[in-house]
Amino acid sequence: MENVIVYTSTNCPHCRQVKSFLSEQGVSYEERNIEQNDDFAQQVWDMGLRAVPVTVIGDFKIVGMNKTQFTKALATV
Repeated sequence: MENVIVYTSTNCPHCRQVKSFLSEQGVSYEERNIEQNDDFAQQVWDMGLRAVPVTVIGDFKIVGMNKTQFTKALATV
């Protein structure tokens, strides 16, 4: 599977939901906490986004926890 990246922040309940969902689906991912690394925060800003969680799967950028979008994105990789 292609690289899956999840941009998160500390104590973010939606971030925990995304990570839990991906784990339940058996999907490996790289977590990038924007509070712990300014470069990760800049990457989110460079995508034109201002909130986390942001999950990047191939060409898909999913903001928040949206199972429909995750299912669609995961089916393409």
